[in-house]
Amino acid sequence: MKKTETHSQTEGTIIIVKTQIVNVVATASLDQELDFEELRKYKEIFHDSDVYGGRVAYFKTETMQGKVSIFNSGKMISIGTTSEEKAFKELELAARFIIKKGYAKPVELKPQTRNIVVTGDFETNANLEKLSETARAIYEPEQFPAAILRIEKPFRTSVLIFSSGRTVITGLTSSTQIPPIIQHLAQLLKSNL
Repeated sequence: MKKTETHSQTEGTIIIVKTQIVNVVATASLDQELDFEELRKYKEIFHDSDVYGGRVAYFKTETMQGKVSIFNSGKMISIGTTSEEKAFKELELAARFIIKKGYAKPVELKPQTRNIVVTGDFETNANLEKLSETARAIYEPEQFPAAILRIEKPFRTSVLIFSSGRTVITGLTSSTQIPPIIQHLAQLLKSNL
C-alpha cells in the first residue's frame, strides 16, 4: 500500500499528515446478462449458488491486488485495490476474460470510482469531547473509541477520528479529494486541541 504525506498549512503551521489509500471501490458494467454455470468452470471464477442466491460470482487472479464481484446482470464491482488506476485495470481484466471466453460481447467499459477509504495520522492528540461540541461530531466513548464526523464541504465524506490523531476517511470518489479533506481536518483538529 502506498503511503503518502500530505502537507497542510494552518495559520503558518505546516502539519505533515501520513495518509494511505487502503481500499478503492469502483464499478463498471458489461450491459448484458451472464451465465455463471458456464463461467464457474474456470479457476479464476468463484461461484456458489448459495451466496446471494447465486446472483454473484467473484473474479480473482494471482496477480490481482483486489477482486471483482460480477453480477448476473453484467454489473461489476472492484474492491481491495489501493488506487483508482488498479481498480479500473482489474475491472478491465475481468471484462476481457469474460469476453475472451465467449460469454459476453465486446463492450466499452465506463468505470467509476464509488468510494475511497483513506487512513491518516495527524500525529497529535485530538480532544474528541471538544470536537463533538464544536464540530457536531458524534462521540460516545462507552460505545466506540472514535468520534464520527460527517463532512459536507469541500466533499461529502465521513471520518472516524481517534484521540491519537489517527483517522479513517470514507466516501471520497477521487484521490484528488484527499488533500482538501486533510486540510479541512487539520484546521478542525488545530482549533479543537
